Amino acid sequence: MLRESHILLFSIFIAGLCSIVYELLIATTGSYFLGDSITQFSLTIGVYMAFMGVGSYLSRFVKDTRLLPQFIGFELVLALFGGLSVPLLYLAYALDISVQATSVTLTAIIGTLIGLEIPLLSRLMEKHYSLKANLSNVLSLDYFGALLATLLFPFVFLPWLGIFKTSLMFGLINLSIAMSLLWYFSPQILDRPKYQLRLWLLIVSVILLGTMVSSHSLNKAWNGHVFDDPVVHSEQTQYQQIVMTRHKNDVRLYLNGGLQFSSIDEYRYHEVLVHPAMQRNEAIEDVLVLGGGDGLAVRELLKYDRIKKITLVDLDPAVAKLARENHYLVALNNNALNSEKVTVWHGDAMVYLQEFKDKYDLVIIDLPDPKTVSLARLYSLQFYRLVGNTLNEHGLLVTQATSPFFAKDAFWSIRNTVAASGMQEVNTFFVNVPSFGEWGFVMGCKSNCGSIRKEEQIDTRYYHSNIDDALQVLALDQTTREKVISTLDRPNVLYLYLEGWRHWN
Repeated sequence: MLRESHILLFSIFIAGLCSIVYELLIATTGSYFLGDSITQFSLTIGVYMAFMGVGSYLSRFVKDTRLLPQFIGFELVLALFGGLSVPLLYLAYALDISVQATSVTLTAIIGTLIGLEIPLLSRLMEKHYSLKANLSNVLSLDYFGALLATLLFPFVFLPWLGIFKTSLMFGLINLSIAMSLLWYFSPQILDRPKYQLRLWLLIVSVILLGTMVSSHSLNKAWNGHVFDDPVVHSEQTQYQQIVMTRHKNDVRLYLNGGLQFSSIDEYRYHEVLVHPAMQRNEAIEDVLVLGGGDGLAVRELLKYDRIKKITLVDLDPAVAKLARENHYLVALNNNALNSEKVTVWHGDAMVYLQEFKDKYDLVIIDLPDPKTVSLARLYSLQFYRLVGNTLNEHGLLVTQATSPFFAKDAFWSIRNTVAASGMQEVNTFFVNVPSFGEWGFVMGCKSNCGSIRKEEQIDTRYYHSNIDDALQVLALDQTTREKVISTLDRPNVLYLYLEGWRHWN
């Protein structure tokens, strides 16, 4: 009897471990493909909790005489859908089926099955513990399993296996509940349902293990279907999915499916990001680059002999490693990150600004667009004030500011937020990058931005002093009367960005 109760307690612990991971997997994958992390996590949590309630209600219809075999059957179905949740979302994205609808459907199915677990397990344990002890054991083990899952998911499984394999791994872990119960309680189950459960256990095991073994080939096929060009590098890190493609002389980098640059025209973007500021201030020697782990902004900075030190802050070590070691990227960035002038610090940009009190002549902000709440805070009033505190009296900041055409209101929100942070003068720049369309940049200056001084002779392909004025010319459809500022409390730039791009997507 003691061993029987231990098997049931093990089942409760594994149920708690897997339940929270399925929720994290679906929400994370949805935010990868759809970008809006707030919506994805809110929808997933809401639907998940609601259908857990549905599952708990439906548990009353499971008869005591069939309690054990039906519970094992539910666990087999849960292991199958939970384990395949991420592969099914990948498939929906590849086949142009609504990822949102697929995500909600999977969440509803998995939530219902998880809602069945605790009531049914509690009933199975009734003969071992009093009601008070039963509830205490069930809930404490379930919650502890959930806690362990939230620690293992971001720090172990995601960087080690990636999101695709993590889904399958937890499906197999979930399968251990059905396997252990079917093994230990076999004498208590009638022959016919016992054989049926064993057959389904074998089928689900083969499906999950087969998908796990072939995951590399499946991901390769998925990449080949989703990306137009052949994939030359693909990895899942703790922070994001990194994919690099190459077709002839066009090398492209994608983070979480979003294009970061094309080698055909990236020089337009990076030259306008760097050179207007450098040409305005001859005293710039010490530069901080936030983001830009690909080394392309650093490449432009290193064209100036007067620069003594560049500090690069990038969250994901895998991107900087790629920029240092991948021969395509090294050739593109001129081996910039291996320069003795460059120091790389891996971590969050806001954390760096809060912890380190060094002063800089120029801060280049080359971060991804504000399409999630975690990114939107790096376009907030508080963030730009932190940047301003790191600048010397003559210092400048330059930030990429998304498209003034596709996300016009988001662009102007960034401009207004920089201005409100305490900058003495703010300028805007615009450039057409064929891979992205019209793109915008914001320059903030602690004293004044000034104008182009005596031009330094540098090797550029697009930028020169004669077009500097033209880069600041506004078209009528790029203007707005909105004066929205984005803060940590109200990340308006996120909502404006999503609304702007939703119209064009």
